[in-house]
Amino acid sequence: MTTLLLQFHNLGWCGTGIIFCTALAFGGGAQLIAGFQEFKCGNNFGYSAFVSYGAFWIALALIWLLADLNIGKHLGITANDIGFFLVGYTLYTLILWVGAMKIHGAMAWTFTTLVIGFVGLDLVFLADMKGILKAVAWDLVVCALLAWYMMAAVILNGLFGRPVLPVGAPWIK
Repeated sequence: MTTLLLQFHNLGWCGTGIIFCTALAFGGGAQLIAGFQEFKCGNNFGYSAFVSYGAFWIALALIWLLADLNIGKHLGITANDIGFFLVGYTLYTLILWVGAMKIHGAMAWTFTTLVIGFVGLDLVFLADMKGILKAVAWDLVVCALLAWYMMAAVILNGLFGRPVLPVGAPWIK
């Protein structure tokens, strides 16, 4: 949800207030809870992904808050710093992308679009390539919708006791 809303903002369709709140509550808080539940189930991939991306959204919301309060500039937070924050998550996402290819096709496609999105954001913030932001936003809209598809597959396939929404074979056997 938070990824989708942020891309709506990047496309010029909405403001940032709703994204800030969603980043804390859903992108951050709910993903942390999901990650801890994945840990209890023994799913280290889900645990790592949900907790790390939950922390990403909380950190990003705090960066925005500091910027809005004009505290960020006193702490030295610049667009370049945000770029390096994103590079860290790009590298982490590359690791998960390899793992995602071993899970199933939908997971692999989701992480492929996420890697492309993070690389695009790295270029926007570190190489000042603001002209690609709309293309990056559309890539991340696809990423968010793929993640929603996987969520729907888990819920509906479990409820029906059979594959209603296919997720595809792993890309790596």
